[in-house]
Amino acid sequence: MTDPQKPPEPDVCSFDGLREIVRRLRAPDGCPWDRAQTHESLRRYLLEETYEALEALDGGSPAKLREELGDVLLQILLHAQIASESGEFTIDDVIEGIATKLLRRHPHVFGETKVDTAAEVVLKWEAIKSEERGGESLPAEVPQALPALAYSQALQERAVAAGFEWPRVEDVLDKLAEEARELAEAQTVDEKREELGDTLFVLVSLARKLGLDAEESLRLASRRFRRRFDALQSLAQERNLRIADLPIDALESLWRETKPRSGD
Repeated sequence: MTDPQKPPEPDVCSFDGLREIVRRLRAPDGCPWDRAQTHESLRRYLLEETYEALEALDGGSPAKLREELGDVLLQILLHAQIASESGEFTIDDVIEGIATKLLRRHPHVFGETKVDTAAEVVLKWEAIKSEERGGESLPAEVPQALPALAYSQALQERAVAAGFEWPRVEDVLDKLAEEARELAEAQTVDEKREELGDTLFVLVSLARKLGLDAEESLRLASRRFRRRFDALQSLAQERNLRIADLPIDALESLWRETKPRSGD
C-alpha cells in the first residue's frame, strides 16, 4: 500500500520530473549539501562539468556525452532553483528568454527574411545582435572568464563582424613570421612575454582564418601529446631506460616509435 504521507516519486524521464528532484534536494528536508549551495559556490562545478562535456565530445562516446550533458543540465537547474527561491527568476524565465532570443535571431526560419547560405545566416545573426546591443562596444560582450585562447578568438570574431579582418591566410602567415622574429629578438622578460602574447594572438587569427577553433585545436594536440608521452614512458620502462638520462637523439628515436601508425 502506498504511504499517503510520502510524495510520489518524480518521473525520471521528464524535464518536470528532474526539476522536482532538484526542488526537493533544495527543500528544508532535502540534501544538506545541495541546500548549502549558492550561485558563487557552484561556479567551479559549472565550469568543471562544461569541460567534462567537451572532453566527452572529443572522446566520441555518445553514452559519455549524454551523461555529461545531464551534469551540465543539473547545474543549470540548481542555479535556476536558487534564483527562484530568492525571487530573482525561475527556470521558466530562462526557457522563455532563450526561446524568445532564438525566434528573434532566426527571422529566416520564423519570419519572412530569406537567406541561402550559412555565411549569410552568420551575417544576419551579427546584424541582429548589433541592433540588440544598441551601440555597445563589440568586445564588451566577450566574457573575460573564458580561457585565454577562446577569449582571444571570440574577441577577434567580434572585430571581424565590425569589418576588421585579414584579407588572406597568407597575410596572417606573414604576420606570424614577423612576430616570431620579434620574439626571437626579445631581450627582457617583459619583452618576451609581450612578443609571445602577440605570437599566440596571431596564431589564434590563423586558426580562425582556417575555420578552426584555437582552444579545441590546442586541447586535442595536448591530448595527443599525453598519449604519446605515456607510450614513451612505457617504452623506456620496458627497456630499463631513465628518460632524464637519455640524450636528445635517443629521446627523438623513442618519440618516433610512439607515432600512431596509419589506420590506428
